Amino acid sequence: MTSRTSETDAATPSRALQSAQRTLSFEAAGLAALQVALDNGLGAPFAAAVALLKSARGRVIVTGMGKSGHVGRKIAATLASTGTPAFFVHPGEASHGDLGMVTGDDAILALSWSGETVELRDLVAFSRRFGVGLVAITSDRDSALAKAADVVLALPRAEEACPNGLAPTTSTLMQLAIGDALAIALLEERGFTAAHFRDFHPGGKLGAVLTLVRDLMHVGDALPLVPAGATMSAVVLEMSRKGFGCCGVTDAAGSLIGIVTDGDLRRHMRADLLAVPVDQVMTPAPKTARPDQFASEVLDLVNRTKITALFAVEDGRPVGVLHVHDLLRAGVA
Repeated sequence: MTSRTSETDAATPSRALQSAQRTLSFEAAGLAALQVALDNGLGAPFAAAVALLKSARGRVIVTGMGKSGHVGRKIAATLASTGTPAFFVHPGEASHGDLGMVTGDDAILALSWSGETVELRDLVAFSRRFGVGLVAITSDRDSALAKAADVVLALPRAEEACPNGLAPTTSTLMQLAIGDALAIALLEERGFTAAHFRDFHPGGKLGAVLTLVRDLMHVGDALPLVPAGATMSAVVLEMSRKGFGCCGVTDAAGSLIGIVTDGDLRRHMRADLLAVPVDQVMTPAPKTARPDQFASEVLDLVNRTKITALFAVEDGRPVGVLHVHDLLRAGVA
């Protein structure tokens, strides 16, 4: 039996691609309009919104209904993970007891494209009654939500990608983008660093990438070290006992001045090697890391220099040793 593809089926991939390109062009136009708006009237309220949210002594309560609610959940998660305590409150549930989650120290970030979402009414009224700061993200500055808010982020109207003009597409993307912009502006205002970010992302690949050298390095008696002037027989014994494929050399003050690796042993192999002073074999000024350095940075150094182990030093003294296998086990690579 011969299988034939109809002309309609053959044309489907082309139509699908055209649809995708059209959708992206509508949404790109919405983001472009949002960027222009920030330079033409939206900038001042945006800065005011950042100031209001930053000044909250409690949490940022994000709320919204329908698609705006789904976007709000993501904004709340982004805020919380970047140093601004936040969580999402469903406006419907707020009217049935969840208003108890909101305190006078909090601030509210409410999303409604129309600004007339009925379910937000009780939450908005609560904020006005108890003086809870309210930032509105809407497209209608004359809406009920906008009129009640302390700060209004009136997003420019843009055409939805939906051919019927009904399904929220461009509009929700713009809401999400302004939410991301708020989160990043607050992150920068708070001086939130990658080290802080690590505290909120200990799991998964991101947690591994943000792991510090001190979290992985071997310390104390595990360090393979010999003093300057030691014979290579002592070095080989220390390398064999510690199992890192290297041995550090320290001066009288305890500072790291050199390293001997398996490769050094092979390059200097000769009959009297074990009687030779380590100073004649070691590689001086070896590559090192800092205990507070990100393990991902060390992985880059290891890859670039083609080494398999290195010492972590503080004030010139070795305080830890790290092997490439430690990085692999931690999932950094």
